Amino acid sequence: MDERWDRGIAAYASQFGIAEDEVFAHLSSRFGERMATETVQAAGAAWAPDSPLTLRERSLIVLTALAVQGGVEERMRPHVRWALEHGATREELEALAALLAVYAGYPRASVAMDVIREELDRPT
Repeated sequence: MDERWDRGIAAYASQFGIAEDEVFAHLSSRFGERMATETVQAAGAAWAPDSPLTLRERSLIVLTALAVQGGVEERMRPHVRWALEHGATREELEALAALLAVYAGYPRASVAMDVIREELDRPT
């Protein structure tokens, strides 16, 4: 389709650990074609290479946003792995969750810490 579409497909393939040619079908089967299309386009914009934010910074921001929402632990898991791929360290991810305890509240931060540690300790 276009560059933005290709970036979105590549982003989700990396997050989900699936082949790029499987991404749209995977998203469509879960959310329908309309939402899958919007999702791929949005990811293509969010993960554009010309962003002033590094991939590491964007990953930390996404994890923060997911943690403060609460109830999206399964959505956090691939983002923890992706943050590591983008250069974040265990210490940074744990520090992020600890900081969120002050600003987002202990319950959400502790759940985020559980998810982060589970993913960090998961065999690769």
